[in-house]
Amino acid sequence: MHVQLTAVFQQVPEGYIAFVEELPGANTQGDTLEEARSNLAEAIEIVLETNRALAEEELKGKDVIREQIILAA
Repeated sequence: MHVQLTAVFQQVPEGYIAFVEELPGANTQGDTLEEARSNLAEAIEIVLETNRALAEEELKGKDVIREQIILAA
């Protein structure tokens, strides 16, 4: 599966801030552009894992259908 997201980086006096346009909550900062990129990849993983865990908890004991969605680029 291939999903393409848009990372936005902005240089500020303290270094760089970064976020993903399509994924609210996935934001971070870094002293360098490379550090901000690395931190953003970690932030994306954390947001996805957290959202999954919250959904599983909310749906616990409910009869639901789960299936994967493949997004075409």
